[in-house]
Order: sequence, then structure tokens, then C-alpha cells
Amino acid sequence: MVVTEEPKRGKTIPPLTYDDLRVTQGKEKLQVTALEPLVGTKLQLLLMIDDSAAESFNTEIRSLKDFVMAQPPNVEVAVGYMRNGMTQMTSNFTSDHAAAANSIRLAMGRGGDDVSPYDSLTDVVKKWPQTDARRREIVMISSGVEGLGGGFSPDNQYVNAGIASAQKAGVVVYTIYSPSVGHAGHSFWRATWGQNFLAQLSDETGGEFYQVSLGAPVSFEPFLKSILEAQQHQYLLTFIPHPQSKPGLESVHITVLEKDASLAAPDKVYVPER
Repeated sequence: MVVTEEPKRGKTIPPLTYDDLRVTQGKEKLQVTALEPLVGTKLQLLLMIDDSAAESFNTEIRSLKDFVMAQPPNVEVAVGYMRNGMTQMTSNFTSDHAAAANSIRLAMGRGGDDVSPYDSLTDVVKKWPQTDARRREIVMISSGVEGLGGGFSPDNQYVNAGIASAQKAGVVVYTIYSPSVGHAGHSFWRATWGQNFLAQLSDETGGEFYQVSLGAPVSFEPFLKSILEAQQHQYLLTFIPHPQSKPGLESVHITVLEKDASLAAPDKVYVPER
């Protein structure tokens, strides 16, 4: 799995080796076999934008274009807009960052009502093209509101299905809160749970969630800068899980030993059957 190192205290990020890590499955310690730095390796990065975003999103297009243009040559960028549980691509993965940046358009607002961003996530992960990229990552910009009626709890079936699809595919998801148009955009209850769901999605896939209260952020720039920085501190962690009688996702826990650092990592890994 792809993991991202962060400072535990202060700002210094120490180098890590696989001997610095403890990985457990349940109460049992697993054998860690490798920890490979990923800086400079191929990365596929998808911008997923909620087409029902409020007008405040449109002021952030320049920041998003600058973010795409700031990506190094080893990064392929794609852009898609979430609508009705699917993702409409405006740019497929390309190393032509200018072309990808130019495909970022205004959100449709009321004409782009989305049923569930988590269904859109499941859809785009399923359709992700075959690649030799060792990192696959998403920056999702959405209110996080789930409109299919899965309930307001961490057990929302649509949210969990989106999380499971990303975990199984090894996709890291960063999320940025941006309000929706209509009632969902000003309902305190829905906005609160939308943020909870986005935070859950990022936390359980090894990404980060970004927001400022329940309103539109003043700027996406600090969030995007943080994501760029995170990409420079990623590793491919390899370990041997306990075999299972049938394939599926298994919970794992990763601890950094005796180093002033922590890891953002998925909380589950896909284990094939033995």
C-alpha cells in the first residue's frame, strides 16, 4: 500500500526504513518486507469535481489550474466532473499538464445535481485504465452530501462502498469541502454529515480532508500546496498479511517506532485468497 509520512511534532520529517515500522493485523504482527520511497516515480492524479458545486467553486479554477501546472513531469493528470453517480471525464490521464489544466471548467451548479459523490468514486475507480503507475490518487472536491438515503452514520452503505472500491484498488483519496447549490448547500445537518463522510473517506484511504468551517474556503491554495508536499513523502509499503479463506479487505494498523513521525495510510488492505 501507498503510505504518506508526516511529522509527529514540529516540521522535520525523518527518513524511514521498513525496520522503523510495525504492522499488525488484529493482534498479530506481520512481516514487513520493504519500504520504498516513491518520490519521482510515476503518479496518476485525478481531479474529481462535483458538478453541483456552488458558485464559490468557480473562483478556485485558477488555483486548480496552477496546481495541475505545478505537478512534476512524472505525474499524469486527469479531470472529471461528478454527476448522477458517474464521472464525466473532461481530460483523460496525460502528461500534458497544460491540456489537463485547460479542461477544468465552471461547475454546472443546479444543472449538475449529483446523487452521490461516493457512487461517482466507485464508478471512476472501476473504469480506471490499466497503468504501470505505482501511485494512483484522487483529489475530490465536493460537499460530500450523500443523496441516496444511506443514512447519517459511519455505516452509510454508499460511502462505505466508495471507500472499499478505493481501498481494493490502492487509490489514495484527498478531499476538499466545497458547498453545493440548493438546500444541501445551506443545510447545517447535511453539510456537517457531508464533511464527516469526506473525512471518513480520506482517513480510511490514506489521504487527508481539508475544510474551513461549513462555508466555502477563502482559497483552495493552502490545501493544494499541502497535497503537493505530501506527494514528496510517500512510500510503497510491502508486508505479508495472513492468508484468508476468501478474498477481501482486512484491517491493518501501522505504527512508526522510535521516530518522530506518523503515517497516513489506508486502514484496510485487499488480501487475495490463499
